Amino acid sequence: MAVSALLTDLYQLTMLQSYYEEGMEDTAVFEFFVRRLPEHRNFMVFAGLEQVLEYIENLHFSQEELEWLERSGRFDAGFLDRLEQFQFSGDVHAMPEGTVFFPDEPVLRVTATLPQAQLIESRLINILHYQTLIASKAARCRLVAPDKTLIDLGMRRAHGAEAALLAARANYIVGFDGTATVQAEHDFGIPIFGTMAHSYIQSHQSESQAFEKYAYSHPDNVVLLIDTYDTRRGAEKVVSLAKSLRKEGITIKAVRLDSGDLLELSAAVRCILDDGDCRDISIFASGGLDEYGIAELIDSGCPIDAFGIGTRLNISQDSPSLDCVYKLQEYAGQARRKKSEGKTTWPGCKQVYRHRAKNGSFNGDLVTLANDMRGDGEALIVPVMRKGKRIKPAETLERIRERSSDQLASLPEHLTALADSAKSYPVEMSQGLKVLAEQVDKQFAGD
Repeated sequence: MAVSALLTDLYQLTMLQSYYEEGMEDTAVFEFFVRRLPEHRNFMVFAGLEQVLEYIENLHFSQEELEWLERSGRFDAGFLDRLEQFQFSGDVHAMPEGTVFFPDEPVLRVTATLPQAQLIESRLINILHYQTLIASKAARCRLVAPDKTLIDLGMRRAHGAEAALLAARANYIVGFDGTATVQAEHDFGIPIFGTMAHSYIQSHQSESQAFEKYAYSHPDNVVLLIDTYDTRRGAEKVVSLAKSLRKEGITIKAVRLDSGDLLELSAAVRCILDDGDCRDISIFASGGLDEYGIAELIDSGCPIDAFGIGTRLNISQDSPSLDCVYKLQEYAGQARRKKSEGKTTWPGCKQVYRHRAKNGSFNGDLVTLANDMRGDGEALIVPVMRKGKRIKPAETLERIRERSSDQLASLPEHLTALADSAKSYPVEMSQGLKVLAEQVDKQFAGD
């Protein structure tokens, strides 16, 4: 997804000019992490790394962009000459996409000259924030409905075209079966699903005629929307049509409910279908759903086989943002630390080690300095880019899905609940990291 180098905050460019003027081009280390979990969240799922690497690899200023910056009068000619030559040549380390993580754990680390590491901040956060936010909510949908088909229907109310596509990707990573967004199959290979709109039904002379015409038009994918007028009568018409279609080798796969009391209506429709010898027709439900609505329906014993989830998921309606940041942790070989009240950071270049219990479930994480080789457990942060180039080809979405599935299956049971867990996941800072923090505090105390 190519974007302009101008898709950034103005202060990134003003700082860059100052850095260049002051000769501040030593190596810097920045880390991206989440300060705290949103309300009712017990974990997060890392997503968006692929788009970050794509952005970094292709970041440059076009001639048109440079001319626009010159006309703005904000920057001097020498600085614009530097921008003309701009290319990221640093290193990136990160947790693989689909990895579960917790507050204060760095999930991505950038090591580059200070101007290079600084310039990418705004877009990097923009990408990682959204996909991680959506993947983390979508994972909760999968956890409450492990055996149901889940389809992303959120494009039309997503906050822009890119959000629609990246939400489809984030949802698929954590186990959704597909999306209604056609371009997501074109761009990412994500399976697409679709039925019909109420307008299709309304534009025909009768509901029965609409069902029949659609079935003959799409004989291999007959999914009929039955709640335009009267849901129960719609189900009865499906039973009648199914009998005639069978004679011609056409099978109705499913009916869709998109309004009303989904628990009551799905039960009534299931009875009508079963009594009409249509037990093989499944029920697909949508309409204002997210993990809470799905969990309530499943707990109530609804006979729904598949759920379409849209607006509430793709805007993360209950928690629409993450307290995530990208902070300087080291510059010119010296550890750095922010001490703002409520926003203190841990200094230095770090690694995260994960420990598992005997049954394979996550048992606690240790955040250490990256050069502290005494850490045991599974090291979560791995190199992904060196000198501005990827180390390996992009991972397939299927590989990321496999990792996400393993990660979610390894969560302690109390963390999979939809409410805040009474017992938070243990994330410990190493002794070496604590000592370094004290040293940095003393070093800068008098400034």
